[in-house]
Amino acid sequence: MKIAIPHSLLYYYYFPLWDTFFKELGFEVVDTGPTTKDILDKGSKAAVADICAPIKIFTGHVIEGLEKADYVFVPRFARIKKPEYFCPKFMGLPDIIEGTVEESKGRVISPIINEKNNENISSPKVYEILIEMFGFSHREIRLAIKRAEEVFERFKKLMHKGLSCDKALDSYKTGRWEEDLRRVKKDGDVTIAVLGYVYDVYDSFISMNVVKKLEALGVNIKTFEMVPQEVAYDNLKHYRKRLFWTFSNRVLGAGLHYLKDPEVDGIIHVTAFGCGPDAIVGRFLQYESDVAGKPFTTLRVDEHTGEGHMITRIEAFVDMLKRKKWAKLSEVL
Repeated sequence: MKIAIPHSLLYYYYFPLWDTFFKELGFEVVDTGPTTKDILDKGSKAAVADICAPIKIFTGHVIEGLEKADYVFVPRFARIKKPEYFCPKFMGLPDIIEGTVEESKGRVISPIINEKNNENISSPKVYEILIEMFGFSHREIRLAIKRAEEVFERFKKLMHKGLSCDKALDSYKTGRWEEDLRRVKKDGDVTIAVLGYVYDVYDSFISMNVVKKLEALGVNIKTFEMVPQEVAYDNLKHYRKRLFWTFSNRVLGAGLHYLKDPEVDGIIHVTAFGCGPDAIVGRFLQYESDVAGKPFTTLRVDEHTGEGHMITRIEAFVDMLKRKKWAKLSEVL
């Protein structure tokens, strides 16, 4: 039996967990592959017009997955850390898909992820829907998710040691694991913290490979997923209260961490046009960057963003950071 995992949204963070889990249960996992214009067009045509680009892209991947597999995996993300929640679109994602993609009826596997404090989303109860749908035993679910959690922990350690999410994913898929830690780039002219949700930063179509473009310019990259969850939250303690959204807090906490990191020369915030939570995160990051005296810029992307515009913004920002760094070195000499 084939199950498609859409190559979108939290795929970039949780794919090793889900891929291992379903394979342990005997499913053939189908990866819908990187976003293409055809996938975006399918999603844009099916989705409601005013929804954000990441959801349009996810919808396109669901349609692509239904063409290749028997079922498609669309989890309902409510929370993984109390008292925070996910964006309402994540909470209603299965409903959005079933309401806009006709062929998805009866073919969506949508566990409810509602954990008080479990980033690994590894509670067997989350996946009990598979017992009802396919007749798996509680023991089979428990053993499969235990193995999946072990793989996910190893995956997170790669990121905490400096591999960006896309490189860690590649290491998982190829089975190279820790061997790929040598790919951590440390000899660039400047270091930039690229902050943003994984589906904005690592979707090569919508972000136009922003990380690779920066690396080609001789930039060392640091990202939010390289910062352990507890470190990110520790940096939020000076606020009276945290934001309502989990990954918004993770991005903001990582940003505050990097603003105190002497190796980081500047911050780039990659955000999708029309994202409500990100509008708040971006304001916080801009304000804190001003206070810390570190350069900050926003790259706002959607399905209409032009590559020329993106490249110009990136090159100008990197050039400014290099000039600023050289000027400081000249003063010392």
